[in-house]
Amino acid sequence: MTAASMLAEARKSLGLSGRPNAITKEYAARHGNEFLKASWCDMAITYWARHSGNAAAVLPGGDRAYTPWHAEDFQKAGRWHTGTTAQVDAAKPGDIVFFDWGSSNSISAIDHVGVVEKALGGGRVQTIEGNTSDACKRRVRGADVIAGYGRPDYSGDDWTEAIVNKLPQVGKGDTGENVETVQGLLLARSHPEVAVNGRFDDATEAAVKAVQKWGGVTADGIVGRDTWPVLLRVH
Repeated sequence: MTAASMLAEARKSLGLSGRPNAITKEYAARHGNEFLKASWCDMAITYWARHSGNAAAVLPGGDRAYTPWHAEDFQKAGRWHTGTTAQVDAAKPGDIVFFDWGSSNSISAIDHVGVVEKALGGGRVQTIEGNTSDACKRRVRGADVIAGYGRPDYSGDDWTEAIVNKLPQVGKGDTGENVETVQGLLLARSHPEVAVNGRFDDATEAAVKAVQKWGGVTADGIVGRDTWPVLLRVH
C-alpha cells in the first residue's frame, strides 16, 4: 500500500464525467442502484483505494459514499488533521482531504472530498477530485474551505521513500546495475521487449515512457524521483 499507487489510480480517472459512470456503477453493484446517479466524490476515493490495493489504509471503516462518515472513520482511527493553514501545509500526497463550502472545520458539515496530489504552501493543496462539476479534475484548494484531512496508514510509504531517496537518476546511454534494476521492473510491468542487459537502450527508454504515461508523470524517458515510485508501485 502506497500513496504513489493511490495517486496513480486517481490520475487514470481524470477527465471522467457524467453519471452513471464506471465509479458509480461499481459502487452501485455492491451497495444498490440508488448510488448510480448519486454524488460520487467519495465513491471515487473508494474506487481508487480498492483498485490500487489501498482499501485498508484509505477506507478504515469500509466503503464510503457519505463524506462525514468517512472523515469520522479517520478521526476514530486517530488519523484526522483539522484544516488550519499550518495543518494544510503539513499535508502529504495521498492524504484524503475533506471540504466544507461553509468554511467551518466541522466534520458534520463536510460537503466534498478529494485526494492530495501535492502541498503547495500558503495553506493550499493540489488535489484530484471526483464529482467536481460532475467530473474528475485537478483542483487547487485553500485552508478556508478545507475542514481537515485523514492520513491513511500507507504501510509501504516509509520503505518506498527511503529506497527512492537512495536511487540515482538514470536515462538513455547509462549502464550498470541501476539500469538492470529498471529493466527488471519493466519486465515485471508487462514489457517483455526489454532485455536485462544493463544498457539503457531504445527499448528501455520506450518502455519507461509508456510506464510514465500510465503513472501520470512526465514521459521523458528518464527514471528519477517521480518515476521510481511508479515502477515500484504495489497493487
